[in-house]
Amino acid sequence: MTQPVDSFSSEPSASAPWPAPSVVVDSPASHRRSVGDRRLAKVVVAVLLIAGVVVTVARVVGGSADSGQQVQPASVAPVAVEGARPAALSKSLDVAHVVSIISPSVVKVSVDVEGPSGSGEGVGTGLVISADGEIVTNAHVVVDAVAVRVLLPGATEPIPAQVVGTDVGNDLALLRVKSSALTVSQFAATDSVRVGDQVVAMGFALDLPGEASVTSGIISALSRTMITETGALNGLLQTDAAISSGNSGGPLVNAAGQVIGINTAVARSSASNTASNIGFAISSKEIQKVVAQLRAAGNGGARVEGYLGVSVEDRSDGGRGAVVAHIKAGSPAAELGLQDGDIVRKVNGDVIDGQAGLIASIRDLSPGDSVTIEYARSGKTFTGTTKVIARPKN
Repeated sequence: MTQPVDSFSSEPSASAPWPAPSVVVDSPASHRRSVGDRRLAKVVVAVLLIAGVVVTVARVVGGSADSGQQVQPASVAPVAVEGARPAALSKSLDVAHVVSIISPSVVKVSVDVEGPSGSGEGVGTGLVISADGEIVTNAHVVVDAVAVRVLLPGATEPIPAQVVGTDVGNDLALLRVKSSALTVSQFAATDSVRVGDQVVAMGFALDLPGEASVTSGIISALSRTMITETGALNGLLQTDAAISSGNSGGPLVNAAGQVIGINTAVARSSASNTASNIGFAISSKEIQKVVAQLRAAGNGGARVEGYLGVSVEDRSDGGRGAVVAHIKAGSPAAELGLQDGDIVRKVNGDVIDGQAGLIASIRDLSPGDSVTIEYARSGKTFTGTTKVIARPKN
């Protein structure tokens, strides 16, 4: 199946018939319901291929909330020193201690929604990342929201939140609240996460009354990729910690209480395959990069994504990389000299894992950014550099 790096064809709605998928991957999403009957809102579905099987990715319909006036930049959550692994990561996980560290920074995000599927309400989770009111959550939590509110830890009344910006492709949104009673979380060093590390997930699962829910598990894999109907996610952390609706935007935390990711998606079983305890979190490295971009824009809108001008498909021979299927005339890819059939192996030095990896790598860039592409053609390796442009709206 060919996927364009810079655009996606429309897919059937959630109500349309689908062939039975092998694995289904759902966003834990905000826990959404209609105003009339309090049921979960309809979701849209996109299709992606992984290792030759169909994977269905479900998310709440897209959009962005209003924000108001431009917001000035603020300090971000502190980041641990790169190359250092806290001693706690080598000890047995003390869940209660981790919760005591992270829970003052975890907030409940409530939204009023008006979109193509009608009006409703939603609940997700957010994480405080600056003392002057910045909160990060998933973009799909605030999608189509006409009002956003945040309930701080220990509070009884929610306060209004402003959407500073959204990056729907990377499923991240930056909010701001006016409050001085905030505890800032700490991000782990981006190179400190290892497969097998014990972790804790926290969030407002199923919008259950009371405080946030806590689950624990391990890091099952690093650098996972997946395609969604709004873009592609790469560098994902895979975990077996239980993640449910309402957990979206909540932190995945290491044994030292440092944030290593934001929970964003889960896999569930289908009629033909079983998926057990497979959840995905956006890595802290990606979060810090996107938050900096959203803060710099500061206009309440969506981030402008990079555009290369190619359609790609997965390799069928088991190798890494993505196969170029089509080049758009006059695009940066055409100027670079890419041709149909080329195998893109690396983008800016990072190895590409399938079409999802290439799509995410290009969309992570901003217009004007330079990109170095390593690709193979007829058994020979080539490298070229070009600049991406703004992704066309269509």
